[in-house]
Amino acid sequence: MILREATRQDLPAVLALLGDEDTVLDPTTITVGEAHERAFAAIGADPRNEMLVLTDGTDGTGTVVLGCLQLTYIPGLARNGQERALVEAVRVRADRRGAGLGAELMRLAAERARERGCGLIQLTSGKRRTAAHRFYERLGFARSHEGFKLRLEP
Repeated sequence: MILREATRQDLPAVLALLGDEDTVLDPTTITVGEAHERAFAAIGADPRNEMLVLTDGTDGTGTVVLGCLQLTYIPGLARNGQERALVEAVRVRADRRGAGLGAELMRLAAERARERGCGLIQLTSGKRRTAAHRFYERLGFARSHEGFKLRLEP
């Protein structure tokens, strides 16, 4: 398995993963909109953000996207000024779950954050995603905080 930064070529596959976590969507059927292009470019231009893909590497280039996540590095004064890593948009292809890919994806992301000097990795997960909660707990994540979100409508 290869964990690498997503390229523009990976964008349809990433959007397919994010579009439906219970079904495998064909990336060639995904419409990449202008807002997606802007967001992807902004992530790539920001040294504190990474859109990462897990690939199988069987074709030598690692172009078959099996999973993805976004890592955002947050500076802070707490924890003696250590950065923390925020994990978002974690997905593994529906037809490849149960084989340890999610655990490997998270292990590699944590390793990447540790190498950067982060003292903590954190994430949120929707309240209804109970299988995901069990998965994160198996990986050692603790339910240490209650999260809140406020939707800002235009």
